Amino acid sequence: MAKSTRDRTPDTDRSAPTGAVPRRASSARPALVLATMCVGMFLVLLDVTVVNVALPTLGAQLHSDVAGMQWVVDSYTVALAALLLTAGTLGDLRGHSRMVLAGLALFGAASAAAGLAPSLGFLVGARAAQGVGAAVLLPCTMAVISDTFPDQHARARALGVWAGVSSLALPAGPVLGGLLVTAAGWRAVFLVNIPVVVAAMVACARLVPPVRHERGSAKNRDGQRGDVDRTGALTCTVALAAVVFAVIEWGRGTGVPVVGGAAGLAAGALVAFGYAEHRAARPLLPPALLRSRAFVGANLVAAAMNFVGIGTIFVTTLYLQEVRQHSPLRAGLELLPLFVPLAALSPLTGRLTARFGPRPPMVAGLCVGAAGLVGLLLPDASSQYGVLLPALLGLGVGMGLLTAAVVTAAMNAVPRDRAGLAGGVNNTARQSTGALGVAVFGAVAGSPAHVRAFLGGLHLLGPAAACVWLAAAVLTVATVPAQPRT
Repeated sequence: MAKSTRDRTPDTDRSAPTGAVPRRASSARPALVLATMCVGMFLVLLDVTVVNVALPTLGAQLHSDVAGMQWVVDSYTVALAALLLTAGTLGDLRGHSRMVLAGLALFGAASAAAGLAPSLGFLVGARAAQGVGAAVLLPCTMAVISDTFPDQHARARALGVWAGVSSLALPAGPVLGGLLVTAAGWRAVFLVNIPVVVAAMVACARLVPPVRHERGSAKNRDGQRGDVDRTGALTCTVALAAVVFAVIEWGRGTGVPVVGGAAGLAAGALVAFGYAEHRAARPLLPPALLRSRAFVGANLVAAAMNFVGIGTIFVTTLYLQEVRQHSPLRAGLELLPLFVPLAALSPLTGRLTARFGPRPPMVAGLCVGAAGLVGLLLPDASSQYGVLLPALLGLGVGMGLLTAAVVTAAMNAVPRDRAGLAGGVNNTARQSTGALGVAVFGAVAGSPAHVRAFLGGLHLLGPAAACVWLAAAVLTVATVPAQPRT
């Protein structure tokens, strides 16, 4: 089959739209480009978990209460979730490799500020800046991979490797954090990012040429200025930030006025976002994407994946540390049956997706995970570890089969010149619902100090979460297109 017009080299491409920048091969060394993008993604996810083990030490040194330490974690998540969509669109307009460099630079500078923070407030602000850098990095690393591997089969395999490497950040975070805090103090948790960021920036500048699909100042196909939708970006950011804030505060038990005010702000910003998108010449979230059944379905499944997965990890950690009274290190090791399959299966899932399409591994992962989640009915206050093991393995295998496939399904559902936006939407769905999962699962389970009530909540969450994933499996069959073997 002949290559499509958008896959031709610049010398042969005669049909590019006005204002488009000619495409080049993303790199003669695609494996090195993939490795560099994996480093960026690894840092983003590592900083979601690595700080947790440092909280008691930094809280004591910075004289922080529990709420302050909570915001050391939450400020990163709020900034990350709120800005992903805007960052993905900016990557499409300004160039994905350029945005990766900008994200790395901001992430490295914010890491240095966090490591040198003189006060809790300064640290929270630095963590928020880290989240902004992470938001720029995350969708644009996916888009650079999409540019580097234009063939769908090769792209699926590459995204499998990317998902596998990034998944290693989940188990590496607590272990690496514990080692750094023990050896060099809590500041080392942030300062260790700096040499890695510098090396990644050098590699990105040398390996990834600037590929830009459409100039921000050029006219689009309708003859209108093709710049970023600033009003849509602002209202979308406010809406997402307010939603995440409301969910986090609800999960912490904050009063109704604060949560209600944040929810009202989110609703108002969402209405304004819809109005802005209706009037925008180049909307931030094109209505055509929302009319794509495959794109909407893939992102709803991604949302269900993180809602259940991150929420279950949260309450399981509380069960191991607070109910079973295991040390943080032991609890981290006991969670490896969940994290290791997640990391190990992602590259395999990429190959399966390349061969059979994303639907089969998605359905298989959701069904296996649902079966494992039912196992949360079994643990009690004196259960042996083996009672919890099937639930951990089922969830780990399920997420390992899901992650690369659901990302590929979302990326395949859009044109390549909207890859950054697709990555932003997909990761916004996952990050936002991950925060929602922590809040909802934590609220249902309650405080582990009340063991009987906590176990009752855990037993309720298991089958309820299984039902969510089974519904996501049905949605997958209904929306994600089958891809025959080629």
